[in-house]
Amino acid sequence: MLGFRAVRNYRKTLSNGLAGKVVAILGQQWGDEGKGKLVDEILKTFDICARFNGGANAGHTVEADFKKFVLHLLPCGVIHPSVKNVLGNGVVIHIPTLFEEIQQMKNAGISLKDRLFISNRANIITQSHLLTDAALEKTGSIGTTKRGIGPSYTTKMLRKALRMGDLLDWNCFIQKYNTLVKDLNKFFSIDFRDTMEELDQLKKFREEIIHEKMIIDTSIFLNYHIEEDKRILIEGANATMLDVDFGTYPFVTSSSTNIGGACTGLGIPANKIDSVIGVVKAYTTRVGGGPFPTEQLNSTGEFLQKEGHEFGATTGRKRRC
Repeated sequence: MLGFRAVRNYRKTLSNGLAGKVVAILGQQWGDEGKGKLVDEILKTFDICARFNGGANAGHTVEADFKKFVLHLLPCGVIHPSVKNVLGNGVVIHIPTLFEEIQQMKNAGISLKDRLFISNRANIITQSHLLTDAALEKTGSIGTTKRGIGPSYTTKMLRKALRMGDLLDWNCFIQKYNTLVKDLNKFFSIDFRDTMEELDQLKKFREEIIHEKMIIDTSIFLNYHIEEDKRILIEGANATMLDVDFGTYPFVTSSSTNIGGACTGLGIPANKIDSVIGVVKAYTTRVGGGPFPTEQLNSTGEFLQKEGHEFGATTGRKRRC
């Protein structure tokens, strides 16, 4: 009887949690808990899917029509034709990766027209950021994905970042880009000089971004739809133990992965979020360096790794179990 009551109460809580207008799905371990699968499962009843943190260092694996999609940057809502998708101001964006994933959707016959919106305040990751990330890992490795995430947030805090809104004025963008490259070369002792190739590539991507009207003020967009009684699913990347403030610092990611990060990363007031659902799995994994006191460096760990397919969706690295 106790078991039945526990299950019934659990189902009731889960039902109530998912019934809110604005619902957040967050990982509660070191990531890879299966957030993407839960988000994908419940998205059909939502109008908008919004990401608030991180960049292409997050790998969410979802399936649709027996096809598997590994999304590093795009929200999981892209595979649902009725769902609009938002990359908020707290996300850092490597534009070539973004367009690789857009092309993946096109190849699968999935249209993103009028369904993908990017914050004008979201930061851009450049080749200089990637080189900086690799250089920093050589001097003191913490096991990053080397996707330029940390250096991008660093330039944000230094008030030297490129933002998606800067693409709207190309001449201004070029000036800011050149200043950024110069500063990163100086501050982190890298030597990136092939700027014209990257600028040419970004200019081509810019044309499609502007043509498709992807760049907007997403905070206004989201708050308007909240007032219109639309349902919004907030999709977290990484997880609580990787939070830059509350995780196992310094072996953490570079963004706020908890619900506070959702508020600042999307511009949604805390009192508008109806429920927060934390996702865990029965055993724990982590990728990269850092403390992990329950790690199984034995046959049990190997079994979990093999049977759980514990390999990073972004890097392919084995997950510690």
